[in-house]
Order: sequence, then structure tokens, then C-alpha cells
Amino acid sequence: MESAASMGRKPKVVALGGGHGLYASLSALRNVTDELTAVVTVADDGGSSGRLRRELGVLPPGDLRMALAALCGDDEWGITWSEVVQHRFRSEGDLHGHAVGNLLIVALWELLGDPVAGLDWVGRLLGARGRVLPMASVPLDIVARVELDGVISTVRGQVACALTPGRVQAISLVPENPPASQEAVRAVLDADWVVFGPGSWFTSVLPHLKVPELAEALHLTKARRLVTLNLAPQPGETDDFSPQQHLEVLRQHAPDLTVDVVLADTGVVDDLDALEKSAAALGGQVITACVAAEDGSPRHDPRRLASVLDEIFLQKR
Repeated sequence: MESAASMGRKPKVVALGGGHGLYASLSALRNVTDELTAVVTVADDGGSSGRLRRELGVLPPGDLRMALAALCGDDEWGITWSEVVQHRFRSEGDLHGHAVGNLLIVALWELLGDPVAGLDWVGRLLGARGRVLPMASVPLDIVARVELDGVISTVRGQVACALTPGRVQAISLVPENPPASQEAVRAVLDADWVVFGPGSWFTSVLPHLKVPELAEALHLTKARRLVTLNLAPQPGETDDFSPQQHLEVLRQHAPDLTVDVVLADTGVVDDLDALEKSAAALGGQVITACVAAEDGSPRHDPRRLASVLDEIFLQKR
């Protein structure tokens, strides 16, 4: 397949994930390409999203809201609207903890009767540099198999999976074979690059591979696949995980999936040989670069990450 770079156009990129990890990825990618689609997990059952999901039977809007906020521009309009949709009410009443953007998204869903159309309208209001889509058209529950002191147990729900003691071994979804968002499937099949991570590995990244139609598209697409590794283990999910263990878990959940590039921050790779071996098992190469925030916190710096991703997409690395 002829690359976007060789054709003189910006690449079509699909970023998969949810929460703060996807926010970091999109904050960088929106400065790399205008052809950007976020495909977002819809399994959140906590906080404002969980309350709206239980009360109204809708998709949990929180991760979708965060993705839209990440796509806002750096001008006054974008900064203002990003702050508005992320704003949470503080009160002694029923509105306490609800994010403005969650309520706005759900209102449009009720008016339009179409989750994708509602997200597109919010994106237009915000001036979002890209599109946000749910990975599935129904709310999902994550079921995790957890090992603690040699005993295997099962927990259900994203919050429970993130907080339960022990090590998560594998995840599945309820319903078991959920319908994928058809727009998300088309975006993956039409992409030049598909980006996995960073983010909560078991609850934000791997669930995409458990939606059959979406997983099939991720295997069949002619797009190149890139994995951006986390800067630190996720408490309760990947405690003590090395960078290569993240790749090993990815391979366990999708044995036939190939990856072209694994991007890791220079400062978190203790055993480059082991990481390169795990990447090679997926068919990919490792690229290390300084992409972490300068203050030493486990956050990706949007400008650094954007610069490295741009070089990768242009095949300069």
C-alpha cells in the first residue's frame, strides 16, 4: 500500500483507547494530522458516566467526552469549550460530580436518537480536530479474571477491575459478542495508521480486541499498527508490569494481530533486548524516544509525542 507520506497527504489515523491515555494520544495526534478518528471504549460504570448509564440506559459518555475535549484547538474557542465540557458540578444535590459534557452528549443522544450523530454535533460545537466514535453501539461490562495468592476469581465492571486486589490475567466483555460501531469499523479499514495506547491496558486498550467486528477490522486493515507503551504501570491492573509484559498480554488476547511499531519512552525501558524480542514476536520494531513530560510525572508530553509520531508516520524513524 502506498503510504500517505509518499502521496503528499496527511495520514488517516485511528486511535484506540479511553480515559486519560487516549486523551494524551489525541492531544498529540491532533497536531500531526487532520484525518483523525478516536474509537473509544464504552464500558465505564463509575462516576457520572455510570450514573447516567444506569439511569438512562445510554452509552457511558465520560471517555467519549474526554476524547472530544482532547481534540479541541489551542485557540480561545477550543480552550474555553474544552474547559466547559470537562467542568464538573460541585453541590450537595443530584448534580454533584456530573460533567457538563456528559450531560450535553446525552441530551443530544436523546434528541437525535443516534449516538454517532450526537457526538458529531458536539464535535462541531467544540471545533474538534477529528472525530470521536464509540467502539460498540451498546454499553459493555468488562469481566476480568484475577489472580491473588494463587487463587483465580472473576470480577465484573470497569471500576471493580481497576480496583480489585491481585493481578488481572485476562478480560472478556458482556455481552459476549457486542455489535461494533459500523463507523468505527469503516474508519479502521480506511486508516493508514492504527494507534493502540497508551492507557489502562485491560480496561481501555484490550477491550477493542473483544468486539468481534472491530477486532476483525483491526486484523484485516492495511493500515500500519503502532503501540504506544505506558510510562508507568496502572495501579490495580498492571502492577509491576514491564514494558514487554504489556506486549505479551496484547499477544495473548490477539494471537494473530501484527504490530509494526512499538513506541516506548527511553526512560522506562530497562531491558531493551527483552522489549525488542516481544515486539518481534508481534512482527514489529521498537522505537525509543523521550516522550514523557519534563516534570518527571508519568504523563506523555503532547509536543514531544507529536514530533515523534510525525517522524514515524513520515517514515523518518
